[in-house]
Amino acid sequence: MKDLMGLMKQAKEMQAKMEAAQAQVADTEATGRSGGGLVTVTLVGGGNMKALTLDPTLMGGAEDKEMLEDLIIAAYQDAKVKLDQAAAETMKSAMGDIPMPPGMKLPF
Repeated sequence: MKDLMGLMKQAKEMQAKMEAAQAQVADTEATGRSGGGLVTVTLVGGGNMKALTLDPTLMGGAEDKEMLEDLIIAAYQDAKVKLDQAAAETMKSAMGDIPMPPGMKLPF
């Protein structure tokens, strides 16, 4: 019975740590850049775009449209990778030494 109580206490502590880590992940920001900084994208939490900055030199003619679209996509992907890495590190830190089943990714 004592072991069960200890296990329940550990489970509650882990739940509190997970909730805190998830809140921290939701507040995490990452900025991606492409074209040598001509395009920057800032993402928050689950990958929602918070900001997009375009260098004024990109506002050329119609021929620049495709290049600009590609740069925006590249900047978004750069920010998303950084955001995912930060989230994984936060969740790993919260989980401590608890082994995860094979194939399970964090956050859940």
